[in-house]
Amino acid sequence: MAYLGENIGKLGFGLMRLPQKDGAIDVEQTKEMVDLFMAAGFTYFDTAWAYAGSEDAIRQALVERYPREDFQLATKNAAWINCKTKEEAYSQFETSLKQTGAGYFDFYLLHNLGEGRTHYFDDFDMWNWAFEKKAEGLIKHVGFSFHSTAKELDEILTAHPEAEFVQLQINYGDWDNPAVQSKACYEVARKHGKPVIIMEPVKGGMLANPPESVAKIFKEAEPESSVASWAIRFAADLEGIITVLNGVSNVEQMKDSISAMKDFHGFNEAQKKTLAEASAEMKRIPLIPCTTCNYCAKVCPAGIGISGSFTAMNYLTLYGDKEMAKGQETWLVGGHGFKGASQCIGCGKCEEACPQHIAIRERLKEVSEAL
Repeated sequence: MAYLGENIGKLGFGLMRLPQKDGAIDVEQTKEMVDLFMAAGFTYFDTAWAYAGSEDAIRQALVERYPREDFQLATKNAAWINCKTKEEAYSQFETSLKQTGAGYFDFYLLHNLGEGRTHYFDDFDMWNWAFEKKAEGLIKHVGFSFHSTAKELDEILTAHPEAEFVQLQINYGDWDNPAVQSKACYEVARKHGKPVIIMEPVKGGMLANPPESVAKIFKEAEPESSVASWAIRFAADLEGIITVLNGVSNVEQMKDSISAMKDFHGFNEAQKKTLAEASAEMKRIPLIPCTTCNYCAKVCPAGIGISGSFTAMNYLTLYGDKEMAKGQETWLVGGHGFKGASQCIGCGKCEEACPQHIAIRERLKEVSEAL
């Protein structure tokens, strides 16, 4: 099989955060962004059945305005969202074909594998189904996106060597983050010989506004470059990459992404040194030293989402974005069936189990007050 990234520019257009106008996607601004992207020689677009309005918007902004052979379109199937039968899961594909008007998909992803979501794709025999669609010419490449541990990624790739690629959350902020495991997941994909599509290179925009001490290092090294461009280039500098998705939300962000990537051929030694300094500075910021081993959760009689609460608090400390931190808390705590930090009964069993010797009860009070 030819390397999937050989004819694709290293910048991909992520369509999850398209501009809004009057409560709906701004299709006219999206058209302008598409035109800038295509004019710069980039051709990869990433949407999903679960991105409200996105597939319809890209039909209008791209599919109806450019020859089909001039671009690659990826979409995703989220079988774990309200699907009780395989027919319901399969119907997402037909909906995506109708909404995009694309005729076929260059890349089709089983969406957001990991934790309790993975089994749906096996239960509904979706791997075989997807490759049947490929044989029919409706899909060119089958892979999956993933949000979980490197151990689980290894298990999935071992069980499904037929996967042609994997889409991972990779950025310099999460490279050594024990909750996200960017580096470890990337290394698992490389071990299995799978090319990688990178998502969240700017971490939902947070690495466009990192802590001031981190931003200062980047601006002193390259005053003319945006801080966000360093995050995109870090991802693109890795080996075995198909493309780096950037979910831009306006024309200016698109222009900045294009300027960073149009002539990018890899970091030089000085740039690598700058990135290392910035990463080291990020690590110096005092965070709760939780490694998400979750030994605490196994002994907590109140069912508190301790590691998720600490991850959310660390987001707030690093990026100063309370809404983003609260979103993380909602997903990592309530979304995984745990109770919030304020429900701690103060028994201390978690602290006895914690290998990092964290003062968990005191830290949970801080989380409760801050979020």
